[in-house]
Amino acid sequence: MPETTYNAALIERKTLSNGYVFGAPVRDLGWFASLLMGFATGFAAFFGATFLGIVSILFWNAGGHHADFTIAYRLIGLPIGLLCMALALGYLGIFWVKRITRKA
Repeated sequence: MPETTYNAALIERKTLSNGYVFGAPVRDLGWFASLLMGFATGFAAFFGATFLGIVSILFWNAGGHHADFTIAYRLIGLPIGLLCMALALGYLGIFWVKRITRKA
């Protein structure tokens, strides 16, 4: 059986700059899908950062300190969630604007 030869110049690299996130093509999303994915990324980052903040404060309090658990929401989860949402919306918005201006 002959071996398959691949031409490296014809293979498109699946990178962030080419519109792929973990191998999934996101450059062809519409405006609603882009908004949905951007907000979902922000929510996931908020909940993940809040969870890690709560666990960190739990260990901090177990060491004899006293910290309020609302710090996890206000100072850890909210800023990280908003930052990730803004970055995701900006990233997806760039591809949406490029696609709209390319069609015009």
